[in-house]
Amino acid sequence: MQAISWEHDRLKLLDQTVLPLKKVYITCTTYQQVADAIRNMKVRGAPAIGVAAAYGMALAAGSIQAANRDEFLSKLKEAAGVLIATRPTAVNLAWAVDRIIAVAEAAEDWQQLPALIAKTARNMEEEDIAANRRLGRNGAKLLPDKVSILTHCNAGALATAGYGTALGIVRAAREMGKTVSVYADETRPYLQGARLTAFELMEDGFPVTLITDNMAGHVMQTGRINCVVLGADRIAANGDTANKIGTYSLAVLAHENNIPFYVAAPVSTLDLSLSTGDEIPIEERSPLEVTHVFGQQIAPESIHVYNPAFDVTPAKYITAIVTDKGVAFPPFNQSLPQLIQE
Repeated sequence: MQAISWEHDRLKLLDQTVLPLKKVYITCTTYQQVADAIRNMKVRGAPAIGVAAAYGMALAAGSIQAANRDEFLSKLKEAAGVLIATRPTAVNLAWAVDRIIAVAEAAEDWQQLPALIAKTARNMEEEDIAANRRLGRNGAKLLPDKVSILTHCNAGALATAGYGTALGIVRAAREMGKTVSVYADETRPYLQGARLTAFELMEDGFPVTLITDNMAGHVMQTGRINCVVLGADRIAANGDTANKIGTYSLAVLAHENNIPFYVAAPVSTLDLSLSTGDEIPIEERSPLEVTHVFGQQIAPESIHVYNPAFDVTPAKYITAIVTDKGVAFPPFNQSLPQLIQE
């Protein structure tokens, strides 16, 4: 399943706001359209929005009219600021855009930058898929031969350039001959588990059971779950992890029930400049996501709403952080830097 494709200098995105009822692709020809797609969650998932933003920078570079190198770079950085501002929590977005800027600043011939930036974005897409496959194999080794996994939100092919992080572990486990089944939280308020994870796993023929978010404790307590595997949007130096809202609750429940809790993310999701998760910015989204479901109002008019898109899980609840460069175990402030250095 492919959520992102670059064709004829245009970016095609699978519109994830209408899945699973429709498969609709949107075509972006400007970086502003890419920014809107990221902001409105037509493309989502930390690795996916990083790759999409890189292609957004390619679209920006291709449209810039400049008389000299300095003017070109100034306009390119304006586009970078617009893209980075769309989703503040996921570090992959800023990481991808900053990488494009670094390539542009290092280039000798600024007039060749549109082609060079498009090539760099393509390389980043291919690197993401390869990294996810390595991550998947690293994580699958941690699982028993027969395993029932609880996952939250969507960290699959739809959330990446392909294959997936958390669902990459699921896919790799099956490729190793293991018997894998999955429980998917619906993941309110945006229902990524119900709409996307359940859809993606069914498309690939995995046994998947959908549950509401408030059933997670029950399925753990009654022995239906062997481990929790989910993604991440930013990981601090001490291992504190920002992920979709509701992740922290799952971590506490897993700890209470002695169930391993695994975080799956490429090393590009690590932000070792932050000492702890207290420093991670948490995006707040529209109240309409809570008060309405598919356009239908479900709450009283004018009700006050608090809608953080992410929460932070303290490192003490995380069994291991699985990356494309290996698996980090506590203490994470020692094991995570070692992964980056390798």
